[in-house]
Amino acid sequence: MRIIMHMSNTITKAAIVGASGYAGAELIRIIHAHPYFELGALAAGANAGAKLTDVHPQFSSVAELASKVFVASTPAELAGHDLVFLALPHGQSAELIAQLPTDIQIVDLGADFRLEDDKDWHTYYGGAYAGSWTYGIPEVHGQRAKISGSTRVANPGCYATAIELGLAPLLGANLIETNDIIVVAASGTSGAGRTAKVNLLNSEVAGSMSTYKVGGTHQHTPEIEQMLSHVAGADVQINFTPMLAPMPRGILATLSVKTSQGAPMLRTAMQDYYAGEAFITVLPEGQLPVTASTLGSNAVHIQVAKDDRTNRATVIVAIDNLIKGAAGQAVQNANLICGYDETTGLSAIGVAP
Repeated sequence: MRIIMHMSNTITKAAIVGASGYAGAELIRIIHAHPYFELGALAAGANAGAKLTDVHPQFSSVAELASKVFVASTPAELAGHDLVFLALPHGQSAELIAQLPTDIQIVDLGADFRLEDDKDWHTYYGGAYAGSWTYGIPEVHGQRAKISGSTRVANPGCYATAIELGLAPLLGANLIETNDIIVVAASGTSGAGRTAKVNLLNSEVAGSMSTYKVGGTHQHTPEIEQMLSHVAGADVQINFTPMLAPMPRGILATLSVKTSQGAPMLRTAMQDYYAGEAFITVLPEGQLPVTASTLGSNAVHIQVAKDDRTNRATVIVAIDNLIKGAAGQAVQNANLICGYDETTGLSAIGVAP
């Protein structure tokens, strides 16, 4: 059940590091409209000194944003802020965070503090292991209270968010097998970040779909298995195949699981688990999730169906990878950290078509 926090009139001054990226832009958009967050420094590495609108022209019509200039990503620029969002490439957050005062509240959108096992970090990322923070996925039972009691939270990955939310209700109720989970999930190209890459050129992506990082090599695999193992109370393994879809944003995840339970029980478990949640909708029976319905929102659309011939169920999940999969969930976590209603500044209504 979603917890409504007491709303303070206190204004929280928030900085964004990595503000020139796609997730950074969405953080700017959401925080600018947030009633209790004041937008402070917008830090960016190579774009330091550039005008915000040179990089993100969508903000040109807002005078106070059009005058903003990116600053360097240094501790000095972040001093005096109550809250810092970091949207940096994996492995770059920990060094900067180590130089910040311990009383600054932080939501890290990178992977630096997601993993509890240093072996997983070295296997999937490499470099120095920074440790683990509270994992920021509020709708998984038990996490909301932990986030509310934390000052530093690790935001989940975009694929991880969709997959964990699709499977947590069934694993928590012990309705599916833990070692026979097959995941195929397609993401829009913004999930790969804003860095120019040949394989992300329009001529390479348009009219085509492709897989990548197959065979259990995708970096979100260990955090998914880690979180779902906590939910199930047993080791969970997934076979994860990510796909690149010819669209700018969105994730559609299909999760195939082994179960002897019928569709009505699976559906009831899903509905009961998410009863009262503002952002998660278990769709009416027969209605399938589509990414367009969640775009621009913090919404999660879920459906579950059962194939009695094979004793397998399929869970389908749609989210916007840049909102619920990144910036929106980061603001949701920040709301909890700061004591605001977690829905503040966020919408569950998409912008389709």
